[in-house]
Amino acid sequence: MYKKAIIYGGVSVKLDKEMLKYALIGGTILGGGGGGSKELGNASGSIALEYGDLHLIDISEIDDDELIVTASAVGAPAAADKFVKPRDYVRTIEILQENTGLKIGGIITNENGGAATINGWIQAAILNIPLIDAPCNGRAHPTGTMGSMGLNNVTGFISHQAYAGGNPELGNRIEGFISADLFKAATVVRQAAVHAGGLVAVARNVVNAKYVKENGAINGVSHAIETGKKFYEGLEDSPKAAINAVAEFLNGEVVVEGLVSEFELVTKGGFDVGKVIVDGIEMTFWNEYMTLEKGNKRLYTFPDLIMSFDKESGMPITTAEIQKGMNIVIIATKKQNIKLGAGMHDLNLLKEIEPIVNKEIVRYI
Repeated sequence: MYKKAIIYGGVSVKLDKEMLKYALIGGTILGGGGGGSKELGNASGSIALEYGDLHLIDISEIDDDELIVTASAVGAPAAADKFVKPRDYVRTIEILQENTGLKIGGIITNENGGAATINGWIQAAILNIPLIDAPCNGRAHPTGTMGSMGLNNVTGFISHQAYAGGNPELGNRIEGFISADLFKAATVVRQAAVHAGGLVAVARNVVNAKYVKENGAINGVSHAIETGKKFYEGLEDSPKAAINAVAEFLNGEVVVEGLVSEFELVTKGGFDVGKVIVDGIEMTFWNEYMTLEKGNKRLYTFPDLIMSFDKESGMPITTAEIQKGMNIVIIATKKQNIKLGAGMHDLNLLKEIEPIVNKEIVRYI
């Protein structure tokens, strides 16, 4: 398995409440508008830390042949009836192992986000499985295949996916297991999320650690923690300083600040889709922000990171939380300044964005 936890910023770190605080905010920022709510992340992270010692393990400490599973959530963050509890995340690992008989040697999160950065913490703590600092992607993304580290291009790969979620009081409780081609498995899980009221916890895509080392966003969780720390250091001065500190840390810029003059959001097919306009700057989103334009000029295009903040408090806000009339600040940075997994370099996957937001994507990448 792994050798031992050593030091933060070098190999591995013992997670505590301060690290959770940083991870929640940094993860929300790197979510780029998606990645789930930090309230859910806080609930899961707090339970994990209360359960016992939890370390974030550098993947260099993991043997190449250890089996790694991705912890995720799939669905539409703005769905009114979404319902996933920490227990559901643990249940997905149990379902996966029950159906495959595989011994899991490590857990990674699929992406960064308010909830997503914390994916895997509670499973690792309760099931005593190493939590590894190598997300599938260092930012959030809308589809499961985008967060599959290029497995969609591995001939013959069979994706094992377990899912759980839904409010039993509404008759939405659902759990299950699918073993299929990656695209088919992802489609089944997305539909399960719809039937569950909008969201399910997922454990998916068992691969060896060597594959993760070559295709994951190495140290992506540490990057979220560092981003959150910079935010809070700035917040000691002012909300504006916090936002500026993040923009500087990510080698990005503050693009615009002002009132949300137009906002559209439609939840369909298990996704949130819409647009935001602030002082002539238009942003489209598919869970996460996809494009940022001024007039007819494209300034940023996914997987570039675009993120919104509440101007008064300085706190990051997701697309699911935006409302017309809000006073917000938008920052952005180019993709080269964040940690990306193999899925973010696949033009076929990025082309899927175009008909959803009605904007050209590949042309700008």
